[in-house]
Amino acid sequence: MRFRYSTGENGKPVRKAAVYTRDEHGINFSDVDPEAVSVVERLKAFGFETYIVGGAVRDLILGKKPKDFDIASEASPTRIKKIFRNSRIIGRRFRLVHVYFGPRIFEVSTFRSMRDGPTSNTFGDIEEDVRRRDFTLNALFYDPGQQIVVDFVGGMKDIREKRIRPIIPLASIFRDDPVRMIRAVKYGAATGFRLPLTLKWKIKTQSSLLKSVSPSRLTEEIFKIIHSSQAAEIVEALDRFELYGYLQPAAAALMRENADFRVRYLRSMAVLNKPGFKNLNGERMAALIYDYLEDITDWERGIAENYRITFAAARQFVLPMNPPRFELDHAVRLFFAAHGITIKRSHILDLGKAAAPAREGAEGRAAGERRRRRRGKRRPGPPPPAET
Repeated sequence: MRFRYSTGENGKPVRKAAVYTRDEHGINFSDVDPEAVSVVERLKAFGFETYIVGGAVRDLILGKKPKDFDIASEASPTRIKKIFRNSRIIGRRFRLVHVYFGPRIFEVSTFRSMRDGPTSNTFGDIEEDVRRRDFTLNALFYDPGQQIVVDFVGGMKDIREKRIRPIIPLASIFRDDPVRMIRAVKYGAATGFRLPLTLKWKIKTQSSLLKSVSPSRLTEEIFKIIHSSQAAEIVEALDRFELYGYLQPAAAALMRENADFRVRYLRSMAVLNKPGFKNLNGERMAALIYDYLEDITDWERGIAENYRITFAAARQFVLPMNPPRFELDHAVRLFFAAHGITIKRSHILDLGKAAAPAREGAEGRAAGERRRRRRGKRRPGPPPPAET
């Protein structure tokens, strides 16, 4: 193992990071996405320090093949955008760059500063950026060119000791961002690592901070969970920590009240873990709603009416998640298909006609009069041509 040094205030070298070689970190280079490597190498060719970071490095060290590869660089977003024509800048407060390779997206962030505290949105250097990350196992930097892992915070040791350890002080880590509680439990469930008692206690006493998190961020987290290969383990752990109620309150309440529903719901989540399961939101969302719809659907109703009632119930059940209509529609159709019923477009059209209430009384007459007036104001067409 080598070490990385910087110059201290007294002018003497100060050890800053451990550097692990290929034989020490054990990453199988064939598991690294070649397009992620090309992004890193191209930025380095322009003189910018750049690494693969975060969960991808953690998974590579654990012998797993990551689905996503995030990249961090000292290059600014505008500079990254100029280097990669197949990219665009996203974000308002802290800008990121998405680099596109066909359907694949690689997220490139610029090193962030601690200048204005741990939630600062100013750019900085790698030593500041690592202090902004949540837990040590996610704060490792991998250089695929040299095949080295740079570790500023003892993340490699924590991975070997199977421990989830925060980087940001416990006094502020969850107040700065309550979603980190969900992530801590998720990382523990996905890796089998333990959470220290102090971290568990902090989650227990500060879980109510999740009430302030926007539905869009909670939706993002639940989508990450159902796309995980350990969805069942993560949901069970979140429920045990009483956090799942902030992501899926209706499901969490039913799991507490009904032991049979809990067993069936977790079994549906386990289906998502199986290799080869379709990596589509509609298919995965069907697992979230299936057991609930199974309990509330009345099969004596007509198909169109049943679709309307079931779709509305599913929309309510997954709150605060607000998925696109077409994805939820697909999930509901899959539920009906599992019972041998095909939802056709004609059923939905019939539903639309039935759902539009007839206007009656004075309101209906007034609406009709307004329509007649609008028709009367239309400009007449051109006069017919004169006969010759």
